[in-house]
Amino acid sequence: MVAEIDELTLARARRGDSPALSALVRHYQRPVYALVARLMVGRPGGALDDVAQDAFIRVCRGLPRFDPGGRARLSTWILTVATRTCLNALRDGRRAEAAIPPGPETPAAPDDPERAVADRQRRRQVETAMAALPEEMRAVLVLRAYHDFDYDEIAAALGLEVGTVKSRLGRARAALRDALGDEEGEREERR
Repeated sequence: MVAEIDELTLARARRGDSPALSALVRHYQRPVYALVARLMVGRPGGALDDVAQDAFIRVCRGLPRFDPGGRARLSTWILTVATRTCLNALRDGRRAEAAIPPGPETPAAPDDPERAVADRQRRRQVETAMAALPEEMRAVLVLRAYHDFDYDEIAAALGLEVGTVKSRLGRARAALRDALGDEEGEREERR
């Protein structure tokens, strides 16, 4: 997780200060784009950029209504807005289907080309398995495994009951285990 932006910048951004809004976007762009890429897996890069941009537009417009003293951290609120933007885009069908985009590279040992090839193949398998999950299960899994949301935060972000979050998460993990084999599924389970 990224550290929260400082209070002064947040206060200025909430008032609509352009440099502060730019600083906020720069500060949170990496986790937002990572979330969008994972939820929109299988969509072309341009669609990812469009959804991430739509999410930040919504964040900037809604920022004056964000309560810094409330229960949600700013990062949680921003990722919630991004999640809902993704789910809306997926439901609307506005984004064209395309090949699965490459994931972030995990460097292998420089002298081990076989390991590098195996790592790339495994990443593709994970991306394919994630893309095959229903969007509701994928959203719960991404928020928990990659963005460290707790069950209550996931429930609030997706407008679900905590029990529904737990059951979708369990089904998503089981589906990944089936698709990837026990080793990768167990690794995902521990996240």
